[in-house]
Amino acid sequence: MRRTLLGIYLNDHLTGAMAGVELARRLARNEGEWAGNGKLERLAEEIEADREELRKIMATLGEPVRPIGVLLGRGAEKLARFKLNGRVVARSPLSRVMELEAMRLAVEGKVAGWRTLRARAILDPRLDKSSLDDLIARGRGQITRYERLRVRAATELFGGEAPLA
Repeated sequence: MRRTLLGIYLNDHLTGAMAGVELARRLARNEGEWAGNGKLERLAEEIEADREELRKIMATLGEPVRPIGVLLGRGAEKLARFKLNGRVVARSPLSRVMELEAMRLAVEGKVAGWRTLRARAILDPRLDKSSLDDLIARGRGQITRYERLRVRAATELFGGEAPLA
């Protein structure tokens, strides 16, 4: 398998995207009712669509997907479930805060990846600048929505007053 630095970079992002999709789906399943109005379900759908966009970009650039990365992404999300959160069997109230925080940070990383590709698009006509601009904007919106939910969850759990947005 041909390996380039760009291919390694994109596969690393794809590995993260696999873990992100799994976590976004789990958050939607476990916390969808708490978030209300299908907020987490819509975010999970967007995260999944973004992962597919990354796959398309990789194909456009001729960068093969490393199957081990796909497996690592899924495995990483499963391992992340085993964290010290005050509960052994049942879901901890801390899980909501930590998972929302993890998704916010994951989306920050995804946006950084889109921005890297956007910078490369100036020299590489295979990359669509407009599509990358849209992905960056959508990612920023996702960050904002995850952050609002994270602050609400943290305030409910730890007390205090939510800061004005």
